[in-house]
Amino acid sequence: MAAAEALLPIDLPSASAGAPLPHVFADEQRLLVAYIANGPDPSFDVTSPRSVSAAAEEEAVAILTVDPYVAFQFGPPNDEALSGHRLYALGLQPYSAFEVLNSSWIASLEKANRVHPRHVPELFFGRRHFILTFHDSTLEFIARDFQVGLRKGAVLKAMIEAMND
Repeated sequence: MAAAEALLPIDLPSASAGAPLPHVFADEQRLLVAYIANGPDPSFDVTSPRSVSAAAEEEAVAILTVDPYVAFQFGPPNDEALSGHRLYALGLQPYSAFEVLNSSWIASLEKANRVHPRHVPELFFGRRHFILTFHDSTLEFIARDFQVGLRKGAVLKAMIEAMND
């Protein structure tokens, strides 16, 4: 009998609760996630007068680079419907990040892959299931690990820069 799923909080830059504007870019190898981090970078001069567009150019943007990844899903539920997520009873919370231990999603992907003539179950060993909850969406992905960085600027600009790294 498989062990029950559990949630383990992970330390990531917290997403802005109002409008983190998460952006996702994926190809078959790499997944990039960018979102507005809660609060400005301490090196930003928050006392100087600036326009709204200038403020957007100074936001702290968290960038997650997942290379390689196995699968991802992005969309509902939002923060108001998070109680409908299957992991909510395990402690899933809005504006948070977790690793899903003993993931049934990883197990189901391995099981589905068994039809492949050269299936090797070990390909799924060491894979980890992560979940990030934002204001209007939830992101889940499976990978061995990921890197996190912070950039200054607008989310889309930061994402494009990360895509070109």
